[in-house]
Amino acid sequence: MTTNTRRDLRLGVLGYGLRGSIARTAHRPGAGSRVTALADHDPAARAAADEAFPGALVVADHRAVIDSPDVDAIVVLTPDHTHADLAGQALEAGKPVFVEKPLDITIERCDDLLRTAYETGSRLYVGHNMRHMPVVRLMRDIITRGEIGQVKTVWIRHFVGFGGDWYFKDWHAERRHTTGLLLQKASHDLDVLHWLANGYTRQVQAIGDLVVYGDNPHRRAPGEPKHADWHTEDGNWPPHTQRGLNPVIDVEDVSLVNLRLDNGVLAAYQQCHFTPDYWRNYTVIGDAGRLENFGDGPGAVVKVWNSRRSTYRDQADAEYSVPDDEDDGEHAGADPLLVDEFLRFVRDGGTTDTSPVAARMAVAAGVRATESLRAGGAPREVPDLDPELVSYFDNGQDPSTRPRREHVE
Repeated sequence: MTTNTRRDLRLGVLGYGLRGSIARTAHRPGAGSRVTALADHDPAARAAADEAFPGALVVADHRAVIDSPDVDAIVVLTPDHTHADLAGQALEAGKPVFVEKPLDITIERCDDLLRTAYETGSRLYVGHNMRHMPVVRLMRDIITRGEIGQVKTVWIRHFVGFGGDWYFKDWHAERRHTTGLLLQKASHDLDVLHWLANGYTRQVQAIGDLVVYGDNPHRRAPGEPKHADWHTEDGNWPPHTQRGLNPVIDVEDVSLVNLRLDNGVLAAYQQCHFTPDYWRNYTVIGDAGRLENFGDGPGAVVKVWNSRRSTYRDQADAEYSVPDDEDDGEHAGADPLLVDEFLRFVRDGGTTDTSPVAARMAVAAGVRATESLRAGGAPREVPDLDPELVSYFDNGQDPSTRPRREHVE
Protein backbone atom coordinates (compact mmCIF):
# COMPACT_ATOMS: atom_id res chain seq x y z
CA MET A 1 0.00 0.00 0.00
CA THR A 2 1.34 3.42 -0.94
CA THR A 3 0.44 6.78 0.51
CA ASN A 4 0.61 10.09 -1.31
CA THR A 5 2.71 12.27 0.98
CA ARG A 6 3.04 15.24 -1.37
CA ARG A 7 2.10 18.38 0.51
CA ASP A 8 -0.20 20.96 -0.99
CA LEU A 9 1.39 23.61 -3.16
CA ARG A 10 0.99 26.91 -1.34
CA LEU A 11 -0.39 29.60 -3.64
CA GLY A 12 -0.16 33.36 -3.27
CA VAL A 13 -2.84 35.24 -5.20
CA LEU A 14 -2.58 38.80 -6.46
CA GLY A 15 -6.00 40.26 -7.19
CA TYR A 16 -9.44 38.96 -6.28
CA GLY A 17 -11.80 40.45 -8.84
CA LEU A 18 -13.76 38.88 -11.70
CA ARG A 19 -11.18 36.13 -12.19
CA GLY A 20 -11.08 35.29 -8.52
CA SER A 21 -12.77 32.09 -9.64
CA ILE A 22 -9.31 30.83 -10.65
CA ALA A 23 -8.15 31.18 -7.04
CA ARG A 24 -11.24 29.39 -5.74
CA THR A 25 -10.74 26.60 -8.27
CA ALA A 26 -7.10 26.23 -7.20
CA HIS A 27 -7.95 26.14 -3.49
CA ARG A 28 -8.01 22.40 -2.80
CA PRO A 29 -6.77 21.88 0.76
CA GLY A 30 -5.50 18.34 1.17
CA ALA A 31 -5.91 17.61 -2.54
CA GLY A 32 -2.83 19.26 -3.98
CA SER A 33 -3.00 23.03 -3.56
CA ARG A 34 -4.32 25.74 -1.31
CA VAL A 35 -4.35 29.53 -1.18
CA THR A 36 -2.18 30.66 1.72
CA ALA A 37 -1.88 34.38 0.92
CA LEU A 38 -3.80 36.95 -1.13
CA ALA A 39 -3.38 40.66 -1.85
CA ASP A 40 -5.93 43.14 -3.17
CA HIS A 41 -6.21 46.92 -2.79
CA ASP A 42 -10.01 46.75 -2.40
CA PRO A 43 -11.23 46.21 1.20
CA ALA A 44 -14.40 44.51 -0.09
CA ALA A 45 -12.30 42.03 -2.10
CA ARG A 46 -10.16 41.32 0.96
CA ALA A 47 -13.27 40.69 3.04
CA ALA A 48 -14.53 38.22 0.43
CA ALA A 49 -11.11 36.52 0.36
CA ASP A 50 -11.13 36.16 4.15
CA GLU A 51 -14.33 34.12 3.82
CA ALA A 52 -13.16 32.08 0.83
CA PHE A 53 -9.73 31.17 2.24
CA PRO A 54 -9.90 30.76 6.04
CA GLY A 55 -6.51 31.11 7.68
CA ALA A 56 -4.84 32.70 4.64
CA LEU A 57 -2.82 35.89 4.90
CA VAL A 58 -5.02 38.57 3.29
CA VAL A 59 -3.34 41.96 2.79
CA ALA A 60 -3.28 45.03 0.57
CA ASP A 61 0.46 44.86 -0.25
CA HIS A 62 1.39 42.49 -3.08
CA ARG A 63 5.02 42.34 -1.92
CA ALA A 64 3.92 40.71 1.33
CA VAL A 65 2.48 37.85 -0.75
CA ILE A 66 5.42 37.56 -3.15
CA ASP A 67 7.94 37.56 -0.28
CA SER A 68 5.98 35.26 2.01
CA PRO A 69 7.91 32.10 2.98
CA ASP A 70 4.52 30.37 3.10
CA VAL A 71 4.03 30.75 -0.68
CA ASP A 72 5.43 28.37 -3.32
CA ALA A 73 3.90 29.94 -6.46
CA ILE A 74 2.13 33.15 -7.46
CA VAL A 75 -1.19 33.54 -9.28
CA VAL A 76 -1.64 36.96 -10.93
CA LEU A 77 -5.30 37.92 -11.43
CA THR A 78 -4.99 41.72 -11.43
CA PRO A 79 -6.01 44.16 -14.21
CA ASP A 80 -4.21 43.61 -17.50
CA HIS A 81 -1.85 46.61 -17.41
CA THR A 82 -0.28 45.34 -14.15
CA HIS A 83 0.51 41.79 -15.31
CA ALA A 84 4.09 42.25 -16.51
CA ASP A 85 5.18 44.26 -13.48
CA LEU A 86 3.70 41.94 -10.86
CA ALA A 87 4.57 38.69 -12.62
CA GLY A 88 8.08 39.98 -13.24
CA GLN A 89 8.59 40.72 -9.55
CA ALA A 90 7.44 37.23 -8.63
CA LEU A 91 9.72 35.61 -11.22
CA GLU A 92 12.66 37.62 -9.91
CA ALA A 93 11.82 36.35 -6.43
CA GLY A 94 12.32 32.83 -7.80
CA LYS A 95 8.68 31.77 -7.71
CA PRO A 96 6.69 30.10 -10.52
CA VAL A 97 3.93 32.32 -11.85
CA PHE A 98 0.45 31.88 -13.31
CA VAL A 99 -0.56 35.09 -15.08
CA GLU A 100 -4.09 35.50 -16.35
CA LYS A 101 -4.48 36.31 -20.04
CA PRO A 102 -3.68 38.60 -21.73
CA LEU A 103 0.01 38.50 -20.89
CA ASP A 104 -0.01 42.33 -20.74
CA ILE A 105 -1.26 45.23 -22.89
CA THR A 106 1.82 46.06 -25.00
CA ILE A 107 4.20 43.98 -27.05
CA GLU A 108 7.20 45.48 -25.28
CA ARG A 109 5.92 44.60 -21.81
CA CYS A 110 5.18 41.05 -22.91
CA ASP A 111 8.68 40.67 -24.32
CA ASP A 112 10.21 42.07 -21.14
CA LEU A 113 8.28 39.53 -19.06
CA LEU A 114 9.37 36.61 -21.23
CA ARG A 115 12.95 37.84 -20.99
CA THR A 116 12.66 37.97 -17.19
CA ALA A 117 11.41 34.38 -17.08
CA TYR A 118 14.25 33.33 -19.38
CA GLU A 119 16.96 35.07 -17.36
CA THR A 120 15.71 34.00 -13.92
CA GLY A 121 14.79 30.44 -14.90
CA SER A 122 11.53 30.83 -12.92
CA ARG A 123 8.59 29.07 -14.55
CA LEU A 124 5.96 31.17 -16.33
CA TYR A 125 2.46 29.92 -17.20
CA VAL A 126 -0.25 31.94 -18.98
CA GLY A 127 -3.95 31.34 -18.34
CA HIS A 128 -5.27 30.91 -21.88
CA ASN A 129 -8.04 28.64 -20.65
CA MET A 130 -9.78 28.28 -24.02
CA ARG A 131 -7.11 25.78 -25.04
CA HIS A 132 -8.83 23.50 -22.53
CA MET A 133 -12.41 24.22 -23.65
CA PRO A 134 -14.05 21.06 -25.02
CA VAL A 135 -15.29 22.76 -28.20
CA VAL A 136 -11.82 24.04 -29.06
CA ARG A 137 -10.12 20.73 -28.36
CA LEU A 138 -12.74 18.92 -30.44
CA MET A 139 -12.17 21.22 -33.42
CA ARG A 140 -8.42 20.84 -33.10
CA ASP A 141 -8.74 17.05 -33.00
CA ILE A 142 -10.87 17.10 -36.18
CA ILE A 143 -8.26 19.26 -37.92
CA THR A 144 -5.36 17.12 -36.68
CA ARG A 145 -7.05 13.99 -38.02
CA GLY A 146 -7.12 15.58 -41.47
CA GLU A 147 -10.89 15.57 -41.91
CA ILE A 148 -10.89 18.94 -43.71
CA GLY A 149 -7.43 18.67 -45.26
CA GLN A 150 -4.90 21.44 -44.75
CA VAL A 151 -6.31 24.56 -43.12
CA LYS A 152 -6.45 27.50 -45.52
CA THR A 153 -8.80 30.04 -43.92
CA VAL A 154 -10.55 30.62 -40.58
CA TRP A 155 -13.55 32.87 -39.84
CA ILE A 156 -14.45 33.74 -36.24
CA ARG A 157 -17.52 35.61 -35.01
CA HIS A 158 -17.70 36.52 -31.32
CA PHE A 159 -21.15 37.56 -30.09
CA VAL A 160 -20.47 39.16 -26.68
CA GLY A 161 -23.99 39.28 -25.29
CA PHE A 162 -22.92 40.45 -21.82
CA GLY A 163 -20.34 42.89 -23.18
CA GLY A 164 -22.13 45.93 -21.78
CA ASP A 165 -22.09 44.42 -18.30
CA TRP A 166 -18.58 43.02 -18.22
CA TYR A 167 -16.50 45.40 -20.33
CA PHE A 168 -18.08 48.84 -20.13
CA LYS A 169 -18.67 49.22 -16.40
CA ASP A 170 -15.12 49.07 -15.04
CA TRP A 171 -11.44 49.39 -16.04
CA HIS A 172 -11.95 47.28 -19.18
CA ALA A 173 -13.56 50.32 -20.82
CA GLU A 174 -10.36 52.38 -20.72
CA ARG A 175 -7.49 52.16 -23.23
CA ARG A 176 -4.92 52.92 -20.54
CA HIS A 177 -5.82 49.66 -18.79
CA THR A 178 -6.45 47.38 -21.81
CA THR A 179 -5.18 49.00 -25.04
CA GLY A 180 -8.55 47.86 -26.42
CA LEU A 181 -10.95 44.94 -26.54
CA LEU A 182 -9.24 43.62 -29.68
CA LEU A 183 -6.47 42.79 -27.22
CA GLN A 184 -8.22 42.21 -23.89
CA LYS A 185 -11.16 40.18 -25.17
CA ALA A 186 -9.89 38.98 -28.56
CA SER A 187 -6.63 37.56 -27.17
CA HIS A 188 -8.67 34.44 -26.38
CA ASP A 189 -9.82 33.98 -29.96
CA LEU A 190 -6.56 35.07 -31.53
CA ASP A 191 -4.79 32.39 -29.50
CA VAL A 192 -7.36 29.80 -30.56
CA LEU A 193 -7.01 30.92 -34.20
CA HIS A 194 -3.25 30.45 -34.01
CA TRP A 195 -3.65 27.02 -32.38
CA LEU A 196 -6.19 25.73 -34.91
CA ALA A 197 -4.31 27.12 -37.92
CA ASN A 198 -0.85 26.17 -36.60
CA GLY A 199 0.63 29.59 -37.32
CA TYR A 200 0.99 33.13 -36.01
CA THR A 201 -0.40 36.40 -37.37
CA ARG A 202 2.05 38.45 -39.45
CA GLN A 203 -0.21 41.11 -41.01
CA VAL A 204 -3.46 42.65 -39.74
CA GLN A 205 -5.98 45.19 -40.96
CA ALA A 206 -8.96 46.30 -38.88
CA ILE A 207 -11.88 48.71 -38.64
CA GLY A 208 -14.22 49.35 -35.73
CA ASP A 209 -15.90 51.98 -33.61
CA LEU A 210 -17.71 52.80 -30.38
CA VAL A 211 -21.21 52.80 -31.83
CA VAL A 212 -23.55 51.99 -28.90
CA TYR A 213 -22.13 52.58 -25.43
CA GLY A 214 -20.35 55.81 -26.30
CA ASP A 215 -23.68 57.65 -26.61
CA ASN A 216 -25.09 56.27 -23.35
CA PRO A 217 -25.08 59.14 -20.80
CA HIS A 218 -25.71 56.94 -17.76
CA ARG A 219 -22.20 56.92 -16.33
CA ARG A 220 -21.04 56.55 -12.74
CA ALA A 221 -19.29 59.49 -11.16
CA PRO A 222 -15.49 59.16 -10.85
CA GLY A 223 -14.72 57.06 -7.78
CA GLU A 224 -18.29 55.75 -7.50
CA PRO A 225 -18.33 51.93 -7.12
CA LYS A 226 -20.10 49.66 -9.55
CA HIS A 227 -23.82 49.32 -8.91
CA ALA A 228 -25.09 46.19 -7.20
CA ASP A 229 -27.02 45.16 -10.34
CA TRP A 230 -24.10 45.79 -12.73
CA HIS A 231 -24.61 42.30 -14.19
CA THR A 232 -27.85 40.37 -14.54
CA GLU A 233 -28.73 37.31 -16.60
CA ASP A 234 -32.10 38.59 -17.81
CA GLY A 235 -31.86 42.39 -17.44
CA ASN A 236 -29.82 45.20 -18.96
CA TRP A 237 -31.48 44.65 -22.33
CA PRO A 238 -31.71 46.22 -24.87
CA PRO A 239 -28.28 47.84 -24.70
CA HIS A 240 -29.49 51.44 -24.37
CA THR A 241 -31.08 50.52 -21.01
CA GLN A 242 -27.66 49.92 -19.44
CA ARG A 243 -26.98 52.04 -16.36
CA GLY A 244 -23.91 52.71 -14.26
CA LEU A 245 -21.39 52.59 -17.10
CA ASN A 246 -17.76 53.44 -16.48
CA PRO A 247 -17.05 57.21 -16.28
CA VAL A 248 -14.54 56.84 -19.13
CA ILE A 249 -15.28 54.72 -22.20
CA ASP A 250 -12.75 54.99 -25.01
CA VAL A 251 -12.56 51.42 -26.36
CA GLU A 252 -14.52 50.13 -29.34
CA ASP A 253 -17.67 48.02 -28.95
CA VAL A 254 -17.61 46.52 -32.46
CA SER A 255 -14.54 45.48 -34.47
CA LEU A 256 -13.70 43.60 -37.68
CA VAL A 257 -10.21 42.26 -38.42
CA ASN A 258 -8.50 40.64 -41.41
CA LEU A 259 -5.36 38.61 -40.72
CA ARG A 260 -2.62 36.87 -42.68
CA LEU A 261 -0.65 34.17 -40.82
CA ASP A 262 2.97 33.22 -41.33
CA ASN A 263 1.96 29.93 -42.96
CA GLY A 264 -0.28 31.61 -45.54
CA VAL A 265 -3.59 31.03 -43.75
CA LEU A 266 -6.04 33.93 -44.16
CA ALA A 267 -8.45 34.69 -41.33
CA ALA A 268 -11.19 37.07 -40.27
CA TYR A 269 -12.36 37.97 -36.76
CA GLN A 270 -15.45 39.91 -35.74
CA GLN A 271 -16.37 41.05 -32.21
CA CYS A 272 -19.62 42.74 -31.10
CA HIS A 273 -20.54 43.73 -27.53
CA PHE A 274 -24.24 44.45 -27.97
CA THR A 275 -25.70 41.20 -29.31
CA PRO A 276 -28.61 39.41 -27.59
CA ASP A 277 -26.76 36.07 -27.61
CA TYR A 278 -23.35 35.20 -26.19
CA TRP A 279 -21.20 32.61 -27.95
CA ARG A 280 -18.38 32.08 -30.41
CA ASN A 281 -18.76 30.70 -33.92
CA TYR A 282 -15.74 29.23 -35.69
CA THR A 283 -15.60 28.23 -39.35
CA VAL A 284 -12.40 26.49 -40.42
CA ILE A 285 -11.98 25.71 -44.13
CA GLY A 286 -9.32 23.40 -45.47
CA ASP A 287 -8.48 22.21 -48.96
CA ALA A 288 -10.69 19.14 -48.47
CA GLY A 289 -13.66 20.34 -46.40
CA ARG A 290 -14.81 22.65 -43.66
CA LEU A 291 -16.01 22.53 -40.06
CA GLU A 292 -18.25 24.83 -38.07
CA ASN A 293 -19.44 24.83 -34.47
CA PHE A 294 -23.04 25.52 -33.48
CA GLY A 295 -22.89 26.59 -29.86
CA ASP A 296 -19.71 26.48 -27.82
CA GLY A 297 -20.72 24.80 -24.57
CA PRO A 298 -22.44 21.63 -23.41
CA GLY A 299 -25.03 20.52 -25.98
CA ALA A 300 -23.18 22.19 -28.84
CA VAL A 301 -22.10 20.36 -31.99
CA VAL A 302 -19.30 20.65 -34.53
CA LYS A 303 -20.31 19.76 -38.08
CA VAL A 304 -18.00 18.71 -40.89
CA TRP A 305 -18.76 18.88 -44.61
CA ASN A 306 -16.14 17.07 -46.69
CA SER A 307 -17.67 14.46 -49.06
CA ARG A 308 -19.10 16.43 -51.99
CA ARG A 309 -20.23 19.81 -53.28
CA SER A 310 -23.85 20.85 -52.84
CA THR A 311 -26.17 23.70 -52.02
CA TYR A 312 -26.80 24.31 -48.33
CA ARG A 313 -27.53 21.12 -46.42
CA ASP A 314 -28.13 21.04 -42.70
CA GLN A 315 -27.13 17.39 -42.46
CA ALA A 316 -23.36 17.39 -42.54
CA ASP A 317 -21.10 14.48 -43.46
CA ALA A 318 -20.07 14.15 -39.82
CA GLU A 319 -21.42 15.67 -36.64
CA TYR A 320 -19.63 15.63 -33.28
CA SER A 321 -21.17 16.52 -29.93
CA VAL A 322 -19.12 18.81 -27.72
CA PRO A 323 -18.24 16.81 -24.59
CA ASP A 324 -20.17 17.79 -21.48
CA ASP A 325 -17.63 17.98 -18.66
CA GLU A 326 -19.23 16.76 -15.43
CA ASP A 327 -17.09 19.23 -13.45
CA ASP A 328 -18.35 22.15 -15.50
CA GLY A 329 -17.06 25.05 -13.43
CA GLU A 330 -15.98 28.14 -15.32
CA HIS A 331 -15.69 28.26 -19.13
CA ALA A 332 -17.33 24.89 -19.84
CA GLY A 333 -14.97 23.03 -17.51
CA ALA A 334 -11.81 24.65 -18.88
CA ASP A 335 -10.71 26.39 -15.68
CA PRO A 336 -10.22 23.25 -13.56
CA LEU A 337 -8.16 21.72 -16.38
CA LEU A 338 -6.15 24.93 -16.67
CA VAL A 339 -5.38 24.87 -12.95
CA ASP A 340 -4.47 21.17 -13.13
CA GLU A 341 -1.94 21.89 -15.88
CA PHE A 342 -0.44 24.82 -14.00
CA LEU A 343 0.01 22.80 -10.81
CA ARG A 344 1.63 19.95 -12.73
CA PHE A 345 3.92 22.43 -14.45
CA VAL A 346 4.98 23.98 -11.13
CA ARG A 347 5.78 20.57 -9.67
CA ASP A 348 7.28 18.78 -12.66
CA GLY A 349 7.98 21.27 -15.46
CA GLY A 350 7.76 20.16 -19.08
CA THR A 351 5.70 21.43 -22.00
CA THR A 352 2.12 22.63 -21.62
CA ASP A 353 -0.85 23.14 -23.94
CA THR A 354 -0.83 26.84 -23.11
CA SER A 355 2.21 28.72 -24.37
CA PRO A 356 3.92 31.97 -23.28
CA VAL A 357 5.08 32.42 -26.88
CA ALA A 358 1.53 32.01 -28.20
CA ALA A 359 0.26 34.37 -25.47
CA ARG A 360 2.73 37.03 -26.64
CA MET A 361 1.75 36.51 -30.27
CA ALA A 362 -1.96 36.90 -29.41
CA VAL A 363 -1.19 40.21 -27.68
CA ALA A 364 0.99 41.33 -30.59
CA ALA A 365 -1.79 40.61 -33.08
CA GLY A 366 -4.31 42.43 -30.88
CA VAL A 367 -2.05 45.45 -30.45
CA ARG A 368 -1.35 45.80 -34.15
CA ALA A 369 -5.02 45.25 -35.04
CA THR A 370 -6.00 48.02 -32.61
CA GLU A 371 -3.39 50.33 -34.13
CA SER A 372 -4.79 49.58 -37.59
CA LEU A 373 -8.36 50.21 -36.47
CA ARG A 374 -7.43 53.59 -34.99
CA ALA A 375 -5.43 54.53 -38.10
CA GLY A 376 -8.37 54.17 -40.47
CA GLY A 377 -7.70 50.54 -41.35
CA ALA A 378 -4.08 50.89 -42.44
CA PRO A 379 -2.39 47.44 -42.42
CA ARG A 380 0.13 46.66 -39.70
CA GLU A 381 2.96 44.11 -39.44
CA VAL A 382 3.29 41.95 -36.32
CA PRO A 383 6.90 41.80 -35.04
CA ASP A 384 8.76 38.57 -34.44
CA LEU A 385 9.75 37.39 -30.98
CA ASP A 386 13.44 36.84 -30.26
CA PRO A 387 14.21 33.28 -31.53
CA GLU A 388 16.21 32.65 -28.36
CA LEU A 389 13.05 33.13 -26.30
CA VAL A 390 10.94 31.09 -28.71
CA SER A 391 13.32 28.14 -28.41
CA TYR A 392 13.44 28.37 -24.62
CA PHE A 393 9.67 28.37 -24.10
CA ASP A 394 8.97 25.81 -26.82
CA ASN A 395 11.34 23.46 -24.98
CA GLY A 396 9.36 23.62 -21.76
CA GLN A 397 11.47 26.34 -20.08
CA ASP A 398 14.30 23.92 -19.41
CA PRO A 399 17.22 25.99 -18.04
CA SER A 400 19.68 23.58 -19.67
CA THR A 401 18.51 24.79 -23.10
CA ARG A 402 19.78 28.31 -22.43
CA PRO A 403 23.23 29.07 -23.82
CA ARG A 404 25.94 29.33 -21.21
CA ARG A 405 27.13 32.89 -20.79
CA GLU A 406 30.67 33.89 -19.95
CA HIS A 407 31.09 35.69 -16.64
CA VAL A 408 32.46 39.18 -17.17
CA GLU A 409 34.08 41.08 -14.30
